[in-house]
Amino acid sequence: MRTATLGPAQRAEALAGMAERELDVLVVGAGVVGAGTALDAVTRGLSTGLVEARDWASGTSSRSSKLIHGGLRYLEMLDFALVREALKERGLLLERLAPHLVKPVAFLYPLQHKGWERLYAGSGVALYDAMSMARAHGRGLPTHRHLSRRHALRVAPALKKDALVGALQYYDAQMDDARYVATLVRTASSYGAKVANRARVTGFLREGERVVGAKVEDVEAGGEYEIRAKQIVNATGVWTDDTQAMVGERGQFHVRASKGIHLVVPKDRINSTSGLILRTEKSVLFVIPWGRHWIVGTTDTDWDLDKAHPAASSADIDYLLEHVNSVLAVPLTRDDVQGVYAGLRPLLAGESDATSKLSREHTVAHPVPGLVVVAGGKYTTYRVMAKDAVDEAVHGLDMRVAECVTEDVPLLGAEGYRALWNARARIAAKTGIHVVRVEHLLNRFGSMAEEILDLIAKDPTLGEPLQFADDYLRAEVVYAASHEGARHLDDVLTRRTRISIETFDRGTRSAREAAELMAPVLGWDKDQIEREVEHYEKRVEAERESQRQPDDLTADAARLGAPDIAPL
Repeated sequence: MRTATLGPAQRAEALAGMAERELDVLVVGAGVVGAGTALDAVTRGLSTGLVEARDWASGTSSRSSKLIHGGLRYLEMLDFALVREALKERGLLLERLAPHLVKPVAFLYPLQHKGWERLYAGSGVALYDAMSMARAHGRGLPTHRHLSRRHALRVAPALKKDALVGALQYYDAQMDDARYVATLVRTASSYGAKVANRARVTGFLREGERVVGAKVEDVEAGGEYEIRAKQIVNATGVWTDDTQAMVGERGQFHVRASKGIHLVVPKDRINSTSGLILRTEKSVLFVIPWGRHWIVGTTDTDWDLDKAHPAASSADIDYLLEHVNSVLAVPLTRDDVQGVYAGLRPLLAGESDATSKLSREHTVAHPVPGLVVVAGGKYTTYRVMAKDAVDEAVHGLDMRVAECVTEDVPLLGAEGYRALWNARARIAAKTGIHVVRVEHLLNRFGSMAEEILDLIAKDPTLGEPLQFADDYLRAEVVYAASHEGARHLDDVLTRRTRISIETFDRGTRSAREAAELMAPVLGWDKDQIEREVEHYEKRVEAERESQRQPDDLTADAARLGAPDIAPL
């Protein structure tokens, strides 16, 4: 199957094509749910469009804990249906749909009470494993095991000896959330969906009470398109209420935003061969392996300020450091923090005042003819949410439509991945690229890594690492602009790569080289390169300033000191 190339020419063609003739389905919002909805619709044979106001996954879907998990803590809430559904999806992603992107990860759960806690927590983890294997979708992961304190300290020497009396170790899965969404969008495009980022919906077209299309502004080139569609799916996450307001309908439910922040610290600051999961008074805290780093998170607090750029305050950072340090023999300090990121969970508002108690389940509604709304849920179950949204849209289509097939549609890069992985030493010898670099490319692009190796074959300088961010090759920056829809420097340093959170300088020292690599692909002149670099530096400084502020209000004000995107 051919892969989709999402460069500048393809974006322009997609926008023009969407405006040319009526679509069956137009999806608004390219987070994981919107991208998944576009893939579901197009693989049922429906003519499909996908528009995103900013960049793929630029909201919640690039700022998660980067876990694909069943939700162990939902077992404690007796939400068995949600856990069962999520475990099935975890298995599908690991084994069939995206083995190149979704990987097993081990977690250690320290026990602090003798006797009853091991029985209580052990029963929960045993049930978790049993539910996973019941449908034959969990056999790729090891089952849990009970550890003595001595054994647990061998696995995680970083823990204080008095912080545990023993431990449980179990397995879940993880991925790079933004990379996953970009791959999902490209997969939808490869099946025929028309996709465009930096394309903002400014209003809806109505005929009587029916919604028949959307007005879409091209944020990059200017101009407005009228895109007509038989059904529109609003998949805008925490912006759901704002999008609904354009129709003059609040809808049947309300979405509340809950802020979660994460810290990124170097691998050598925590001596452990396993991730950690710790209980807090409000929720759970994860310490997650992330390449040469750890991700520590998350918080769960109400947020009603700027949705585009949620800010992490000094208090948020202190909260995470205090809780993780309660179990670490050598505590982390502010100086150990390489990166900080904040994201917003779209929660269905209920009667509870605490966001940590609001539902992670999703809802689909048809508030007015022609418009479907999908909201809530969790990253792991995006495919089920997408299926439900398209099922609802199909009710409004006067035609027979096939059932959902995405359970059997691997993402681009999955097919042939395992064969290439087995041949990685031979690929390294043939290309002259170190086997570790080949593994890195295969685990980010799967079999599409061959497209990057082709770029390097044509220009060997692209096989060199990016300065000051040597986990990434220069070719990956070019590829992001030419194949993955990256339109700005921020897209590459923040989402196509993770340089913005994996380096102490937050990517500022790599910014100019990256911009110069993108320039020929995107047609930038020297002035535009300068604007891109300046904008990125301002964004980083605004984020640093927000993280010095004592509370949400002052942090939000500081973060808004930088403009949204670099002007063209």
